[in-house]
Amino acid sequence: MKAKGSVFKYGDNVDTDVIIPARYLNITDGDELAKHCMEDLDKNFVREVKKGDIIVADKNFGCGSSREHAPLVIKCAGISCVIAETFARIFYRNAINIGLPIIECPEAARRIKAGDEVEVDFDTGNITNHTTGECFTGQAFPPFMQEIISAGGLFPYINKKK
Repeated sequence: MKAKGSVFKYGDNVDTDVIIPARYLNITDGDELAKHCMEDLDKNFVREVKKGDIIVADKNFGCGSSREHAPLVIKCAGISCVIAETFARIFYRNAINIGLPIIECPEAARRIKAGDEVEVDFDTGNITNHTTGECFTGQAFPPFMQEIISAGGLFPYINKKK
């Protein structure tokens, strides 16, 4: 499984309140919710994001509340992967549960810049920055987690197993 896209770059401690502000949590439609993704942090995000793009961030991405809305809105906005130096633990698990691929790689998080074209191979953990030619190795997903993500999340994965 691979992801390839243009990078949106953010710093440390991007919390769930800026990923999706609490004032929108009453919206249940993912596409409608996606219209507000990152709006308190990056006003241009929803206008510029394209299906397949990638978010790269520094430490502690997804900190704050435990809401599943945060990884869901990122996925619904068209982001194919989030690369970060580290993730908040609950965000990490929620991302897997809803089928949003994420990968930890401190070196990639530090060196990749906004607008770079990046490709991620989830089988190997290899991250290639096609803009600079640099390659990085992140934490590859174990096969069962790849199956959950490929199925679109935990519930589709479980229903597929029935």
